[in-house]
Amino acid sequence: MFCGLLCGAVVFPGLFCIFRQTLKLCFTQWSDADVLSVSERLVSAIHASLATAAGVTVVTSCRDVMTDSHWLVNGFVLFGAPYMAFDIFAMYLTHYHTQRVRGRSSVPCGHSLQTVRAFLTKDLMLVLHHAALLFIFMPITLFFRRGLGDFFIGCLFTTEFSTPFVSMGKILIQLGLDNTKLHRVNGVIVLLSFFVCRILIFPFMYWMYGQQFGVPLHKVPFHLPLHCNVGNLVILAPQIYWFILLVKKANRLYLRQKTGQVDKDRPRTD
Repeated sequence: MFCGLLCGAVVFPGLFCIFRQTLKLCFTQWSDADVLSVSERLVSAIHASLATAAGVTVVTSCRDVMTDSHWLVNGFVLFGAPYMAFDIFAMYLTHYHTQRVRGRSSVPCGHSLQTVRAFLTKDLMLVLHHAALLFIFMPITLFFRRGLGDFFIGCLFTTEFSTPFVSMGKILIQLGLDNTKLHRVNGVIVLLSFFVCRILIFPFMYWMYGQQFGVPLHKVPFHLPLHCNVGNLVILAPQIYWFILLVKKANRLYLRQKTGQVDKDRPRTD
């Protein structure tokens, strides 16, 4: 157990430091905020790619959606847990340096409760998402499932499939490629992959359960314990919220590109 945690605690901060130093050398004109933002996105993309690969492996290996098990479930939960804690810290650093670069008078010279409060106000939903995965999802997966439902945990891993494309969009903007065809194509992939892997994945899980036990899709929720339905709803709700943000952001970006303006912001959804 501790081996997986230790590996994650070394790999993700280590990658962040490597990317940060490399980008400083390669893009000397970038500010600390730019370097931190891109480094954070690169680490996020790597974690998401590993989570997706683990999820696909688990899902395709489990024939029985309830009783079949796979060692990657607990292994990757432990390995990925340090990332959730570290990414909150990395997001805070990016926020802090971004506000200083923009010359916000409300940002003090050093780190303080005021800077932390401003960060939490801006990214509260994402911080809560990370904290819930770390302090609720991880204990449930490791200690309270009684070895059941690895298939569904694997499905939840695959929700990270859209994250590398979200990260790529931010990186393309940072590189000044926001008006290119590549950026537009990536934006379409973000919307499609997010909708399929973070929203449609939930009716897919219910459908797979119904297929195995001969229950129609619309009756599956009534065959599951209340806490299962509530848990799925709690996970699904922010995904719908972030998808709406992505659609609005895509629409604004499209309108600004038509008028020759540049939009350098995109909501975090990983």
